[in-house]
Amino acid sequence: MKVVLLTDVKGHGKKGDVVEASDGYARNFLLPKKMAEIATADVLNNIKGKNEAAAFHKQQEIAAAKETAKSLEGAKVVLTGKAGEGGKLFGKITNQNVADAIKYQLHHVIDKRKIVLPDGIKTIGEKDVELKIYPEISATIKVVVNPE
Repeated sequence: MKVVLLTDVKGHGKKGDVVEASDGYARNFLLPKKMAEIATADVLNNIKGKNEAAAFHKQQEIAAAKETAKSLEGAKVVLTGKAGEGGKLFGKITNQNVADAIKYQLHHVIDKRKIVLPDGIKTIGEKDVELKIYPEISATIKVVVNPE
C-alpha cells in the first residue's frame, strides 16, 4: 500500500515521503496513529503544491540574503570603548555590540549569531568582520573601534 508519511518513521522514511508499506502495517499502525495517510491523487497533489511553495519561499529568502549581503559588503561601522595604555580595551567589543551598531548605523537587522567574531575585539583600530547572512552567502564589513 502506498502511503504518505506525516511524521518521520524509523526504517521507512522522513515526513512527506511517499513509501510502500505492507497493508497490515499501514492499516494497523501508521494510519490509526496518524503517522501516514493513503497516497491518493489529492494527497499527492497537495504535497506537490507544498513542495513548490517551499522551494519558492527558499528562493525568495536567498534573493533577500544576496541583496542584504550586497548592500553590507564593504560597509563601515564605528564603535567606541574605554581603552588603556597601548590601545587595549577594558573589556571587549562583542557580537551583540556589532549587531547593534549595524542596526543603528547601517539600518540592517543581523542576528548576533551570524557575526563571525570568535574572541571579540580587544584593541583599538580597524578590523574586518565576516557576516554569515545565509548558508554560503556572506559579507565582510569593517569595524572601527575608537577610544572614548
